[in-house]
Amino acid sequence: MKTGVIKFFNATKGYGFIKDDSTGSEIFVHITGLIDQPVNQGDKVSYDVSEGRKGANAINVKKI
Repeated sequence: MKTGVIKFFNATKGYGFIKDDSTGSEIFVHITGLIDQPVNQGDKVSYDVSEGRKGANAINVKKI
């Protein structure tokens, strides 16, 4: 599992981005990929990566 920090999450629209701890890159997260809800900007999370229609998506997102 990878770890990162929620950089942005819009609960109304149901998506956001996680900044990966090891690479510093951003990965898309959709509300359907969340195990723990709600998530807020600055929350530390663990996640897996899955390939979606438009690129990599974070799945199994859980607060740590």
